[in-house]
Formats: sequence, structure tokens, C-alpha cells
Amino acid sequence: MIVRTVLGDIAPEELGLTLGHEHVFARPPEDVTDPDLRLDDEEKSAAELISFREAGGGAVVDMTTRDYGNDAAALARISKAAGVHVIAATGFNKGKFADRLSAEMTTAGIAAWMTSEVREGIAGTGVRAGLIKASSSLDGPNANERRVFEAAAEAHAATGAPISTHTEKGTWADGQIALLTGLGVPAGRILVGHLDLKPDLAYLRELAASGVFMGFDQFSKAKYLADSARIELIARLIADGHGGQIMVSGDLARRSYLTAWEGGPGYRYFLSELPRKFAEQGIGPDVYRSMLRDNPRRLFAFDPLS
Repeated sequence: MIVRTVLGDIAPEELGLTLGHEHVFARPPEDVTDPDLRLDDEEKSAAELISFREAGGGAVVDMTTRDYGNDAAALARISKAAGVHVIAATGFNKGKFADRLSAEMTTAGIAAWMTSEVREGIAGTGVRAGLIKASSSLDGPNANERRVFEAAAEAHAATGAPISTHTEKGTWADGQIALLTGLGVPAGRILVGHLDLKPDLAYLRELAASGVFMGFDQFSKAKYLADSARIELIARLIADGHGGQIMVSGDLARRSYLTAWEGGPGYRYFLSELPRKFAEQGIGPDVYRSMLRDNPRRLFAFDPLS
């Protein structure tokens, strides 16, 4: 079993404490005009990762896809400069960004492209993806998004790589799970994202019962939900026996969220401040660190099929 990073395959035990859904480097399309969303400075991206490493961090998953301006070669340079493992994604974001590309491709074509990016490299760089991304819009997928999910299942079958998803405000997570598992993807190879944007405990318990990994990946964003409320939901799920399925991250995809851009709280927040907040609600450091260390190891490790 290996974890596929932008600098090559490593043993799962080498990952260290891992943030499972971030955006290290991105050049969004021209119609995304907010400069706060342009994370296009390699030195600043490396500085942010160095700050995370100095706080005890080991790895970050970059969920930026082709339609949102990913750059695999830049990720490799950033990872090397910072001394932090980076896992890159193949696949597509939601249709708002991806339809312009995915609409021109067949399901088989999308699957073949994803498979190639895991096996051979992203956009001819030789830097290989370590996970597959599929996304749906509010309350469910459009036709193109559904085909991306179908292709992701095919690419998973061909490569063994895990699948990580975007839900819009946590909606249609149950549909994502039903579609992917119905196509043969084991629930334990799926990370469903942004579930803390739908803080309905009954809904989350239903999703947890399926066996998928659950992304609580909007930490520090009080405009959506207080971190204390996120932690309370996680505590309930841990009490139910689902602590091994929780993934913690921030999706800090704006300059204003990152200390290297003179914003905050930055990646180091997850190691310098968040553990105390978890402890205040009865989740001790060993349990918290397990969610950042052991759960990512199990999700992102796979046996390459070729």
C-alpha cells in the first residue's frame, strides 16, 4: 500500500498529520474575478506549508482541479521547498466551473483521463494524482456532473485511488454515496466533503452508517458555523463509534484565510489552536491527532493496480 504524492509514492506511515481538503495553489478561470481566490504565488504557498510543518504538520491534500486552474508542476516545487507532502487531485469541480470542459467529453473519456493522471501524470508533467475528485451542485448533479461520478467510479476500479467529493452545502451526500457504491466503489474508499455545511445530526448519522469518510472541512469559517458546533457534531459521531471516519480540514481557498498572504488563521490553526477547542468539548489530543493522522493514512493509501 502506498500514498501517491506529487513527489512520488510514500508509505502511509510517512504522511504525518494531514489536512484532507485544501487548495495549495490555484489560478481560477478568468470569470472568477475576486482576487482573494487567486492562490498563484509559489513562494507564499510554500511559506504557508512551512508554517504548518513547523507546527507539527506533515501533509496537505490539494483539491484544485483542472477546471479551477491546478498546476501539478508548481505543487511539486512547493512541496519540495516546504518539506511537506502534497497529494494532488484529478477530476472536476462542480458544473459551474467544470461543465465547459466535461460537456465535451464522454464518460469513458473522462475515466480514461482520470486514470492517466493517476498512473502517468497530470497534464504531461509526470506529477501523478493521488486521488479522484467528483462534485455535485446544490441538491443534486446536472447531467455532466453525474457522468463525472460515473467516470470516477471507473477510474477508481482501474487505479485503486480513493475518491473525494464536493457537495454543495452538504446536499445530496446520500445520493453521491448511493451512486458510487452502486457502481462498485467501496464506501471506505470515499470521502464526502463539506458535510459541516449541513449540520443536521440525523442526516450525518445516516451518512456515517454507510461507512464513508466524512469531511468536516470548513473549520475556522464562523460565517457558516461556529467551530464549537462542528466539534459538538463530531463528538456525537465519535460517541456513536464513527471517529475513524472523520476528516478535519479548512478548505482555506482564499488569500484572506492564509497567514502567508497576511490573512488567517492559516494551516497552523489546526495544530496550534484547534486541539484546545476539541479538548474543551471532551475530545482529547490523542483522539484529535488520530483524526488527522490515522484516518488519512487509511483513506489515501491504495494498492496501485498498474
